[in-house]
Amino acid sequence: MATGGYVKQQGWQRQATIGFLGATKHSAWSEFVAPFEQRLRQLGWIDGHNLHIDYRWADGQSSRFGKIAQHFVDSGVDVIVTAGTTAVAAAKKATKTIPIVFATAGDPARTGLVRSLAHPGGNVTGLSNGQTDLAGKRLDLLHKAVPHLRQLAIIGNCAGQNVRLEMEAAQKAARKLRIETMTRDIRSEPQIASTIKSLKGKADALYVCTDPFATHYRVAINTLAAGAGLPTMHAFRHHTEAGGLMSYGPDFRDLFRDAADIVDKVLRGAKPADIPVRLEKKRELVVNLHTAKALGLRLPRSLRGRAAAIH
Repeated sequence: MATGGYVKQQGWQRQATIGFLGATKHSAWSEFVAPFEQRLRQLGWIDGHNLHIDYRWADGQSSRFGKIAQHFVDSGVDVIVTAGTTAVAAAKKATKTIPIVFATAGDPARTGLVRSLAHPGGNVTGLSNGQTDLAGKRLDLLHKAVPHLRQLAIIGNCAGQNVRLEMEAAQKAARKLRIETMTRDIRSEPQIASTIKSLKGKADALYVCTDPFATHYRVAINTLAAGAGLPTMHAFRHHTEAGGLMSYGPDFRDLFRDAADIVDKVLRGAKPADIPVRLEKKRELVVNLHTAKALGLRLPRSLRGRAAAIH
């Protein structure tokens, strides 16, 4: 492993190595990997020349995160890059010395990934998507899209601390709107189908707490929700592109692109402890008009006018 970042010795530069822990699968993250690699090239890091990126994919199975992280530790990578609170936590558990850069995490301070956003401390830094903080705004938007919303189902993989925090935030926001809630913990593929089918006729809409598991199975979640007549709210665009009704949050492509800037700093010798975690403040509302039509929803003009539409 490099000490002091990217080093030059006797007129030659050694090849730096990034261990990339993909929490889902390449096909699901290809649109995020592309801007990450593109930005690295702009910064002078060329995969196969002065850089090697070791991609490892967990296929949405959090049980694989630790093994992949340990592989990177054993192979002595210069920096570990990943995304998602559970994946970052697994990498942090595997090493206290190798720098870890997360492209996105929901609430890195409250979940213990960093000491604080301004002063991360330790070997971890990256970008926060403000996922838990935006739960109230998401529910408000969902209520505007589904004005008859009285019973809300909130689902997520509660094995992850960030999901539990988002679920609590969504419940708090629902109480202010006088919406009753029911929560469901889903941790396996069979549970997705049985849980969503059981909500048919009981809930008016479905709030999906996002993590790598929900991302991996986003098509299945949205397909089953549509079959049960449930409009869905998600945190990110790629879930709406997979058939969800709507999402509100930052664009993952921007987050991964910006993560490359942090990786560049680390490879050039900066310490993660001294690089503040950046809170992504650019958010977008995305609405899938095809899904809205299939559900028989007439979205108010106020929503259609401000949303990025998927036809």
